[in-house]
Amino acid sequence: MIRLGAGRPDRIAAVGAHCDDIAIGAGGTLLTMCLARPGVRVDALVLSGGGGEREREERAALAACCPGADLRLTVLKLPDGRLPAHWEEAKAAVQELRGRTEPELVLAPRTDDAHQDHRGLARLVTTAYRDHLVLGYEIVKWDGDLGRPVAYQPLSPETAERKVRLLQEHYPSQRHRPWYDREVFLGLARIRGVECHARYAEAFAVAKLTLDLGADPCAYC
Repeated sequence: MIRLGAGRPDRIAAVGAHCDDIAIGAGGTLLTMCLARPGVRVDALVLSGGGGEREREERAALAACCPGADLRLTVLKLPDGRLPAHWEEAKAAVQELRGRTEPELVLAPRTDDAHQDHRGLARLVTTAYRDHLVLGYEIVKWDGDLGRPVAYQPLSPETAERKVRLLQEHYPSQRHRPWYDREVFLGLARIRGVECHARYAEAFAVAKLTLDLGADPCAYC
């Protein structure tokens, strides 16, 4: 498997349209990075679900997904499923996040996600973070929009199991959904693991990536 290492980032930004998006799409990756780098700073932004049960779930879940991290989470109250109608508020929130953090890695939804909230947020992120490594995470759903990812973070069996356990423990409000179960989450991780020669993995889309293969960047300026 071809591997390109991005090092171990000290600062991470993670954004989601809804409470549980980040944990579903990148919970295993956050666990992996935070366990490897105690004290890493994680700035997280969620656009909807603030002020109630969903926010309480999110705070507990992301704290569990980011053990030992300097986690700074903001949960807003934009209406679920209505991001296009609240574009200016969403854009202001992303810009505010951009203004207070200079991350080495950004975790966000994919730009071709079928859900309008996910897709809209992804486009805002790639506009705000033009010179950053942005990994677009995937969220399994009824729409059947899973594509062909180009980047993978292998997960140890222990990490994959821990992620699934955290999703089940910290989001009781979502347990009634027919797709929200252990088989779905672990099954997708197993498929992505097969694709990258690992037991389990999370997969990501990458819009743009600049390589540094030893040449002097100034030679091309």
